[in-house]
Amino acid sequence: MAKNRSGPMKGPRAGKAGLVMSLGSSALAVIRASKQVRRAKGTHDRLGTADAVAGLLPLVTSAALVLRQLRGRKREHAGTV
Repeated sequence: MAKNRSGPMKGPRAGKAGLVMSLGSSALAVIRASKQVRRAKGTHDRLGTADAVAGLLPLVTSAALVLRQLRGRKREHAGTV
């Protein structure tokens, strides 16, 4: 019989693998957006730079949230040993 896992997280990021994949995709998006910022700065396009920076902020926030969830999971497992 399968274990009944009742926890605060449900959905695609409920498992550790899902969190790691989410973090990886966030990291790739941050890299892509930072390249866009560099390109816009190189062409001295202020509006393009502002757009790229504005697009970068939610990605950084998302990555920070995933990292916090991963750290919380580590603390949970460390306390149950």
